[in-house]
Amino acid sequence: MRLSLFNDASACPLRFSRTFAMCIVLVLVASFPLLSATSSNASTVEVSEFGVLPSGKVVKRYTMKNSKGVQLSVIEYGATIVEIMVPDSSGETANVVLGSDSLDDYIVGFPAASVVGRYANRIRNAEFVLDGETVHVTKNAGVNHIHGGDQNFSRVLWTGSITADSTYPSVTFRYHSADGEEGFPGNLDVAVTYGLKDDNGVHIHYAATTDQATVINLTNHAYFNLAGPGGDVLNHELQIHSNSYTVSDSNLIPTGKSASVVDTPLDFREPRRIGERIGELANSTNGYDHNFVLEPSITLRMIAKVTDPRSGRVLECLTTEPGVQLYTANHFNGNPFPKFGAFCLETQHFPDSPNRPEFPSTVLRPGQAWESTTEYRFTH
Repeated sequence: MRLSLFNDASACPLRFSRTFAMCIVLVLVASFPLLSATSSNASTVEVSEFGVLPSGKVVKRYTMKNSKGVQLSVIEYGATIVEIMVPDSSGETANVVLGSDSLDDYIVGFPAASVVGRYANRIRNAEFVLDGETVHVTKNAGVNHIHGGDQNFSRVLWTGSITADSTYPSVTFRYHSADGEEGFPGNLDVAVTYGLKDDNGVHIHYAATTDQATVINLTNHAYFNLAGPGGDVLNHELQIHSNSYTVSDSNLIPTGKSASVVDTPLDFREPRRIGERIGELANSTNGYDHNFVLEPSITLRMIAKVTDPRSGRVLECLTTEPGVQLYTANHFNGNPFPKFGAFCLETQHFPDSPNRPEFPSTVLRPGQAWESTTEYRFTH
């Protein structure tokens, strides 16, 4: 093609040379921002092999770095965060999420910062009515359903790729959930994008579409310990911008009612040690495992703040979701982490929403685009 262009130029050299030069300049100017963003982003994302599944499929690891010394690593298995390296007030860096360098650990059930779904949290009796039809999903919590079933999104292989048009290091993971997977209707296409911003924000954006009516509730089940793994989080100071929580039965299924946090161990409206009143929950949930109701919003807003006095690290949680589940690793037994060895802030729609029309809806229909955003921002 270049030969034919130059042949045309020889017929009218002056006009073509000016036109051709102008075209080249315009193309280069128009392309420069995209090339710059792509180059800058790609240069701060490293791709490596994390492990190999029993099926023989390779699991890739994507590591993002920013200018402040924070590092975020995510693997394709479960779209799992394996590392968030954050400096403390003295400049010492530690991993503030529970993570492992072994794929085998995740396969056998390591407490992982994975994406869970198609429906995070619980569904009563593992069934719900959708458009007049009763849908039966996997029973994997007694007679109830939790976190999307036995082979939920945390236990499947996603496909990762560097997000070329992002202005900061960013990776998108995609998964196709087939119609009937774990009982849920509809072919669901999901994309989860992790980005590492220069203000030390770990930005998570979820998006999904379906070809049939279905329900969806995605979250990341990250286990945080701002002091680094090994100890408990009882001295971490927590604040949650919430006045109420959804009341649950003995199986942690909401009753449909909400109650005030005032004068209860769930009152985190002002900063308070996680361990200050946790003992009062010993005969019920054995620790914190509660869904807090947030003020309605369609924009990203700060809903919680956690401070570790020892390291000086601070985590701010922002979300567009209507609820957040506080969980304090009540089931940990010292192998490998102690009881209360981490906390989770699982941003979400409410548990059992498909059976509770009074709760914000989790129904997704064809032609609709479902989206959700959460950000964990670190300072010291």
